[in-house]
Amino acid sequence: MPISRNSDDYHDLSMNTVAFRPAGSVVAAVARTAAYANEYPDMAAAELTAAVARWLGVPSGYLTFGPGSAALCQIALLAWCGPGAEVVHQWPSFEAYPMMIEQVHATSVAVALRDTETDIGDIAAAVTDRTRMVLLCNPNNPTGAVLRQDRIRRLLSLLPEHVTVLVDEAYRDFVLSPGYRDAVEIVADDPRVAVLRTFSKSFGLAGLRVGYLIAQPVLTAKLAAARMFFAVSAPAQAAAVAAVERVAEMRERCAAVGAERARLRGLLREQGWAVPLSHANFLWLPTPQATEFAGHCAEYGVAVRAWPGRGVRVTVGAPASNDVFAGLAAEFIALPRAVAR
Repeated sequence: MPISRNSDDYHDLSMNTVAFRPAGSVVAAVARTAAYANEYPDMAAAELTAAVARWLGVPSGYLTFGPGSAALCQIALLAWCGPGAEVVHQWPSFEAYPMMIEQVHATSVAVALRDTETDIGDIAAAVTDRTRMVLLCNPNNPTGAVLRQDRIRRLLSLLPEHVTVLVDEAYRDFVLSPGYRDAVEIVADDPRVAVLRTFSKSFGLAGLRVGYLIAQPVLTAKLAAARMFFAVSAPAQAAAVAAVERVAEMRERCAAVGAERARLRGLLREQGWAVPLSHANFLWLPTPQATEFAGHCAEYGVAVRAWPGRGVRVTVGAPASNDVFAGLAAEFIALPRAVAR
């Protein structure tokens, strides 16, 4: 019988959330908003906008906030695409992309990765007169691979002017490579580029739902007609403001995740799994027996995300949870007819 989700022996390594609880100051900031629950939140998220603008060094007019980056992705698709449009994206990638694209009655054009990497030439070749958006997950979910800034700029040089490039950087803070430059720098140079960020992952606020989009006003103005009123709750705004005040602590936590990511990857590769280098808070285990492997893990109380026939994505969790998963991975690869590649 599978272990219950309420059991202490259950380990959810399927959702890419961090194992760290929010800081006490963040929890206190949320609690203070309860005294004003009879009032509406600030629809403009003015304090949060100012805090993030200072942190990133971007104009406040470049920022749009919403209930998570996934919701903002949906709004952007609604505002910038629509019936008859095409949206080009990597595959495999965030599994919600095709569903979001279908919701706005656009056509999903999935471009296969080369092994785990995104090929710029393949993306550009998939663009047609009907393409309205190229959607890039960077680092990519589920493979953890990154597109360097120079490759994104190269892609922009290959695209027609009518195509918007939306770079989903939900996992950007887990990229620890020295000198790494993200897509936010490109926004000021090119009005076709927008970047998605979230407080759900590195800041550990997944349950409060707050994300933001960075783009020049020529793009953000188009979001106004599709935006939800009072999109970000007062507790979420307060938590995000308090979190931005503790960016250094977030960086320390991401470094800890990176160290644990390297440790777990080393264990799995020693077992024979061909785990590629990841720049996110998860690892990708390619295997045609993904469904069977995920089922093996679930039987022992570990939830992972399977792409049938392709591989399994496992979140880098607390060390104890990672050790349980590593043990199950070793058991599975030792089974007769087990295949890892």
